[in-house]
Amino acid sequence: MSTRPSAALVVGCTALSMLAFAGNSLLCRLALRDTTIDAASFTTVRLLSGAITLWVLVRLRGGASRAPEATPELTTETSSGNWRSALALFAYAILFSYAYAQLSAATGALLLFGAVQVTMIGRGLWLGERPHLVQTAGYLIAVAGLIGMLLPGLSAPPLVGALLMIASGAAWGIYSIRAKGARDPVRANAGNFLRAALCCVPLYLAALPWASHDAEGMLYAVLSGAIASALGYAIWYVALRGLTVTTAGLVQLSVPVIAAAGGVLLLGEAVTWRLVVASVAVLGGVGMAMADRRSERPR
Repeated sequence: MSTRPSAALVVGCTALSMLAFAGNSLLCRLALRDTTIDAASFTTVRLLSGAITLWVLVRLRGGASRAPEATPELTTETSSGNWRSALALFAYAILFSYAYAQLSAATGALLLFGAVQVTMIGRGLWLGERPHLVQTAGYLIAVAGLIGMLLPGLSAPPLVGALLMIASGAAWGIYSIRAKGARDPVRANAGNFLRAALCCVPLYLAALPWASHDAEGMLYAVLSGAIASALGYAIWYVALRGLTVTTAGLVQLSVPVIAAAGGVLLLGEAVTWRLVVASVAVLGGVGMAMADRRSERPR
């Protein structure tokens, strides 16, 4: 049985993992905006480098580690992943890349995060969960924030890119749901990343006539896959051992904020009033829905 990590370790790992998750948005946007690499090549390199890094971690670690608060009866993930989960991961990654060819880092991170949380909360509603009034209000406010981002206007993001990112977030939400309760999440992710990289092969070959293997873009893809994805997930699993479910959900509210700050400071992106208002609605609504769950206990 694994021991509970110290408070300092939990705080440190949580901060590092949030930076890594936001870093994925910044690296992808930077690569597709400032280099000539194409989205298919970026995704392929990202998933493959992530798979290699995760398998190295599995080999170095040796034994398996049980996921925090695992629920075996809800587990859909085998110890080394499966193809259904890999397809969801592939859909997330490829849609993520094509969306960031059009969106700013801040807008993309907000749409992605909002769609992930709406998908996961929506699944609970579909399965018959009876939310409290505050939870329902929070969910509706978050959905309204996402819709508000898509309304026509001078500051509206490109519609196709926004819809691609929302679909990417829904795919990541499905991937997260399927991985719930995995006994060895690092090994499961390693298997899924490898399968998802194989899924990229037909797309990569189809896009080969238009492919661009920009060296700087390839470096960003490796950093996204190996550091921001693989190591970021591994560090997050350490942090999860010391976090409650509600705290783990709420702390992820920081990811779009970090991505927005990084986009402004590192990429020179502008922050619009539409983004600010939508961020308040999405993050505030999700926060309301998650925080109110603290009063819920299994019957």
